[in-house]
Amino acid sequence: MSDDRLIVALDVPNVLDGLALAEKLGDAVSFYKIGLGMLTGGGFALANELKQDHGKRIFLDMKLFDIGATVEAATRGISQYDLDFLTVHGDPHVVRAAKEGASGSDLKILAVTILTSLDREDLDASCIKPGEISDLVQERAGQAFAAGADGVIASPQEAALIRTLPEAEGRLIVTPGVRPAGAALGDQKRVATPARAIADGVDHIVVGRPVWQAESPLDAAQAILSEMQSAQAKRPNR
Repeated sequence: MSDDRLIVALDVPNVLDGLALAEKLGDAVSFYKIGLGMLTGGGFALANELKQDHGKRIFLDMKLFDIGATVEAATRGISQYDLDFLTVHGDPHVVRAAKEGASGSDLKILAVTILTSLDREDLDASCIKPGEISDLVQERAGQAFAAGADGVIASPQEAALIRTLPEAEGRLIVTPGVRPAGAALGDQKRVATPARAIADGVDHIVVGRPVWQAESPLDAAQAILSEMQSAQAKRPNR
């Protein structure tokens, strides 16, 4: 049986590879992420086929960022596809515009706080204000919630802090940067295991390479699902 807290990232070159992976995973996985890397390989077509023909949930990871009118228009267009999640950058004006564009649909807007591939050195190079990353993520999450975001994207290392925010009540925390014990980190810098992420208050974890690069993607996904449902993943006082 699937557990939609696991979102598998279809970071593969094209629609055919995406469908082949989904076929291998079968009923074990019910939620997929399609990002910018797949967009030119037929990402929207893949999203529609998985949603309409296979009954899967779809997370469209576009990380929209532009002036408000453009973000609103783009989100309104995307909302016609009956997808589930859409990412935008967590700046309040972007979140407000995306929420306006999604009005009247079930599309949930997730605000990106700070990418999980970045560390403090990267932020300094981008002229981001000083401070601990965890503090900045918590601050951006609070601003995004205040602007109407349905949830946020953050690393699993910040999930527990975000959960302490009063504004986080009833909102989603979705985390990339999740790696099973022993898995290669790739370009991720702020990571945790699936069990740790769930225990710290995450609603959905996003896993890509540890699944699709595995010799058996189905076995890899099932191992992650088992860990997510283990005693180590139980939240305190739940």
